[in-house]
Amino acid sequence: VMVVFSGSKETATPNDTMSSSDSAEDDFRKPALPISNLNLGKAVHTLNALQQEFPEVIPLNVGGTYFTTRLSTLRRYEDTMLAAMFSGRHRIPRDAEGRFFIDRDGAYFGDILNFLRAGELPARERVRAVHREAQYYSIGPLLASLEEVQPLTGEKVRQAFLDLMPYYKENLERILEIAKLRAIQRKARFAKLKICVYKEEMPVTPYERPLFNSLRFERSESEAKLFEHHCEVDVSFGPWEAVADVYDLLHCIVSDLATRGVNADHQCIGVCDKHLINHYYCKRPIYEFKITWW
Repeated sequence: VMVVFSGSKETATPNDTMSSSDSAEDDFRKPALPISNLNLGKAVHTLNALQQEFPEVIPLNVGGTYFTTRLSTLRRYEDTMLAAMFSGRHRIPRDAEGRFFIDRDGAYFGDILNFLRAGELPARERVRAVHREAQYYSIGPLLASLEEVQPLTGEKVRQAFLDLMPYYKENLERILEIAKLRAIQRKARFAKLKICVYKEEMPVTPYERPLFNSLRFERSESEAKLFEHHCEVDVSFGPWEAVADVYDLLHCIVSDLATRGVNADHQCIGVCDKHLINHYYCKRPIYEFKITWW
């Protein structure tokens, strides 16, 4: 006799097994729950907190000098450093009294504010310094206005002349270098240099008509070599084509040395007498410069 016992647990049918699998897959495919709006709100709040808010009246500490102005004044022109600083996108430090601090010399910041307020330009003796500050703060309209008044207009004209001068800046540096070395070697307050300043490269003679009657002349390579030479001087300036003459260039040299804090006196001591060809001589003027260091 065969006795068959039936289990208490029900066996899963194939259909039941498929249903269980489908249920798990459906659970896997269910979209994730949406992110809590509370967390999103925190992110937006944090972002807004990074943007600094400013009062309508702004107290300023510029390098230890105090100013007060409207926020709209600082934002007058969009493409300036001040407008960017007080746009709210950047954090500006404050001093112990709560003033917004700008780490810059405040000697000419009042002139900057006067222009932003009413378009006023500084007095002539302050133009150069205010121009430097306007460059730092990137105030284009102020830069353009200052460059149309003296002394910056004259500087533009002067620079147009100096742009014709080959190696002008390099020659100034050479003058300072030679003068410093000679003064140190001789333990002296000053040093003397011989400097040649000539406008035209044409050879001349007091007895004959110059071979070339214009600065713009053409000559063969062999002829050019006959006139090539170097005067026995420390530094040479020239030639150039402009209405400005030798005395104008001498003024530029002395002025530019003065801006470097160097005092320079000069006097003509003759001409270069080097013989070139036939009756033609160099005749370039030579000046003695006295550079005083203290």
